[in-house]
Amino acid sequence: MNAQNLDNKPKVRKETKNKIRVEFERTPLKERLKAKLLSMYFVKKVVWFLFRLILLIGISYVVLFPFFTKIAGSVMAPEDFVDVTVRLIPKNFSLDMYKAIWTELNYLEAFINTFLLSLSTALVQTFICCMIAYGLAKFKFRGNKFVFLAVVFSLVIPHQTLQLSLFVNFKYFDILGIFQFLNGGGINFFGKTITNEFLSKIDIFPNAWETFTASGINLTNTYWPLIVLSITGLAFKNGLYIFMLRQFFRGVPDELEESAYIDGSGIMRTFLTIILPISIPMMITVFLFAFSWQWTDDFYTNVFFTTNKVKLLPKIVGVPSSLSNDYAGQNIYYAAIRNTCGLMIIAPLIVMYLFCQRYLVQGIERSGLTAD
Repeated sequence: MNAQNLDNKPKVRKETKNKIRVEFERTPLKERLKAKLLSMYFVKKVVWFLFRLILLIGISYVVLFPFFTKIAGSVMAPEDFVDVTVRLIPKNFSLDMYKAIWTELNYLEAFINTFLLSLSTALVQTFICCMIAYGLAKFKFRGNKFVFLAVVFSLVIPHQTLQLSLFVNFKYFDILGIFQFLNGGGINFFGKTITNEFLSKIDIFPNAWETFTASGINLTNTYWPLIVLSITGLAFKNGLYIFMLRQFFRGVPDELEESAYIDGSGIMRTFLTIILPISIPMMITVFLFAFSWQWTDDFYTNVFFTTNKVKLLPKIVGVPSSLSNDYAGQNIYYAAIRNTCGLMIIAPLIVMYLFCQRYLVQGIERSGLTAD
């Protein structure tokens, strides 16, 4: 009955709409403005627009004001920090902070080292996490859910709880006790204990075993700890990358892989030639995350780099000797110098974000982390 009433309702034809529009345009301007501006629809639209504008301005102020203060402080002279009349606009413009950080703290060397480290670890983590996530998403094996649960659980564990064990493992890096075995610790082999004394009696490569130490290889103050963690999928935030990629691979149709298997393609070839090309937007997102977090990481940097043998950006935060002085505003001035170091560290990431914003947003939307 309701459907019949709807069918019997008079419909506004296209010709009628055009006629109404033409008649409205022929009316005087005063009448048209009155009809538009004094309608409740227009009032609601204006109120909603003003509400959104004020809200966005307020949020932007809260987010950007700390950056404005740090940028303003980075170009102030020491006397501006004790002048109560100076707020955001310096009276004595100076670039001494940037010059001292560039020259005395070896910013360029730290930039190159950090770039190489972040690039290498990000590339390795992206590929390894893709392989792990693809296996968890597309292959049903015993323990699949347990492995995925362990991946999620790695996101919950605070990294500080692993700090000591990570340092000791890479300070005395010894895979499967090989160095202990080579230095007299011995290993049980089919009921017989083989020791270094036995190996030293072998004429092949005499005295070669004496070059090893029982403590293992010291990998600290090198890139190797971060490379090893990246290759094994245990690096910083790798659990999140695996989760994101797994959610993406679950949305890939199984028909693509089945058709490839029918054509004779193996699992690895299918993964490299079919899955990876369609996963490029998601891989770019993971790469940007891995690169950015490694760039500004100070946890693993402080754990594995205990000396200044390798200059990295997170470790250059300090006060150059030419800027150290003793006056009333010393603490505020030193804080501004450290803030300037932070600005110079994140400046390359801001530039990279300006060019890669589209890929980052597209990858996050496809990862399943956002609600529809």
